[in-house]
Parts: sequence; structure tokens; C-alpha cells
Amino acid sequence: MGLSQATLQLSNPRDSDMKAIEVKALADTGALHLCIPEHLSIQLGLTETESREVTTADGSKHLCPYVGPIQINFENRTCFTGALVLGDEVLLGAVPMEDMDLIVKPSSQTVMVNPESPNIPMSVAKGLSY
Repeated sequence: MGLSQATLQLSNPRDSDMKAIEVKALADTGALHLCIPEHLSIQLGLTETESREVTTADGSKHLCPYVGPIQINFENRTCFTGALVLGDEVLLGAVPMEDMDLIVKPSSQTVMVNPESPNIPMSVAKGLSY
């Protein structure tokens, strides 16, 4: 299986005058969070809310800034999340992909909207009664 990429628009929902930044992101279903390089955090004017200890693929631990909020747009989907400031490229993890109801299609090495819910993101909630 190869590397899957997605084109995203990242923006700071607290500053509507600031333009969104279009980025290529590596989709990683084994990662939880959105990870962005420091220069994107600076360009978007994101605020560090806390530091988080992160274990990377090689098993080493790093203390990383956690910034936000950040808005992610992909095709007809959007979500609001925080981001770890880590690495030199954008990494799209499982939490924002699940929030936007996206799937990874390994055969074409792309990320796409879930074809079972093409118009509105689908979520699962348990225990609701009407």
C-alpha cells in the first residue's frame, strides 16, 4: 500500500479576515490527530492551548505544542479540531477523518468522501431517545 494524500484548506476560525491555506496532507489512519509544521501554525495565527507528550513511530517521546482551534475543509466537509505542531508536513489523522466521514482509498492513494453518505457526513451516536 502506498501513501495516500489529500488536499485540505486550513483556517483559523477565530480570525475571519485571515485567508485559508491550501495544503497537501499525508493521510495516516494510524495517527490520531492533525499534525502541522510550525510555519503553518504561525501563518494561521493559532494559539497554543497546551503541550502534549507524543510518541512517534520510532517509539521516541516528544513534548509538542497543541494549537487551535483550526478549521479543516475537504471537498463538501468541514471540521474543527486542534493540531499538534510536529514535523515538516501536514498529517491528517483518524480523528478529523472520522469527524468529516472520510475514507482512504488505497488503490488510488487518495482520500475521499464516504460514498455511503456523499452529501452529509454520517456519524454514529448510541443511546438517543426521542
